[in-house]
Amino acid sequence: MLFLLFELDSDRYALDASRIAEVLALTPAKAIPGAPAWVAGVIDRRGEPVPVVDVAQLALGRPARELRSTRLVLVRYRPDAASEGGASGPAGERLLGLIVERATQTRRIERDRFADTGVATPHARWLGPVASDADGLVQWVDPRDMLDDDVKALLFAKTSAEPQPAPAS
Repeated sequence: MLFLLFELDSDRYALDASRIAEVLALTPAKAIPGAPAWVAGVIDRRGEPVPVVDVAQLALGRPARELRSTRLVLVRYRPDAASEGGASGPAGERLLGLIVERATQTRRIERDRFADTGVATPHARWLGPVASDADGLVQWVDPRDMLDDDVKALLFAKTSAEPQPAPAS
């Protein structure tokens, strides 16, 4: 499997490249008031709004550093499917932006080289198994598990095609 590698402080993480739609330079996002601090906001991609998660803010409690190697990675995301056994295909698929630091390398790592960490991370279910290579450990990140139901509802609200008028006061 091919992975895009990135770093959080000195630790390495991997995103499955088959789920990546596009890798962009860091782009400013429009803030979403009331969203968790790690929701960086929303960007416009070809006329479609794309919610953006700051992975450093989510994992470490600090915003991503604006390094030359900080990227906005657009991943294919199904807000209505669980990570295991969800329907596949483009129906219901949306884009989710991930701000990641030091995203400068890709690496092929066979799936069977990854092993469970043995550490329960119920508040970070998106942290998956680890693999070892010449540079040390790398941990698989699964964006499908980053958002709980409340955040999915906030970022991927079902809307009608017509804007609704504000209620009269």
